[in-house]
Amino acid sequence: MFSKSKINEPGPKASETPAQPASSPAPAPSSDYKATTSPKAKPPASILSADLLVTGNMKTTGDIQIEGQVDGDIRAHLLTIGEGATVKGEVMADDVVIHGRIIGRVRGLKVRLTSTARVEGDIIHKTIAIESGAHFEGSVQRQDDPLTTGAKAKMPTGSAGASGATSSSTAGAEPAKG
Repeated sequence: MFSKSKINEPGPKASETPAQPASSPAPAPSSDYKATTSPKAKPPASILSADLLVTGNMKTTGDIQIEGQVDGDIRAHLLTIGEGATVKGEVMADDVVIHGRIIGRVRGLKVRLTSTARVEGDIIHKTIAIESGAHFEGSVQRQDDPLTTGAKAKMPTGSAGASGATSSSTAGAEPAKG
């Protein structure tokens, strides 16, 4: 008289069966759609490997990490010079982090010379950090907009540049005008 029959239970089983196929395909297209919108994230830095020699100028609005050698000017948003890297030319970026060697002028809003850095040339910056052990020969000049390359930006090399170079250079390095 009080027996459970399967006739009273088909409601939940019937709703489970259609729900699984209906819900399975629905998330797949939405997850595919989200995957196509995610590449708006900032792309990774372009890396020039240690065995690469580039002759010529480079310009990007993105980030560059140099591990090899570049003979030419570089313009970037964030420029990182690796410990074994050498750049011969002018570098200009919003942020410049130097672990290796630069022979030429450095222009950046934020310039950082690490303890392994070797810079032979002038540095024009808004803010600068020089770690102990960094080797630097040249003058240091602070400008509110160091990325401008007009004649107005190049002309003033007053006492601020010389005093900055003296206080931040390694022993034996003298400010060089250039």
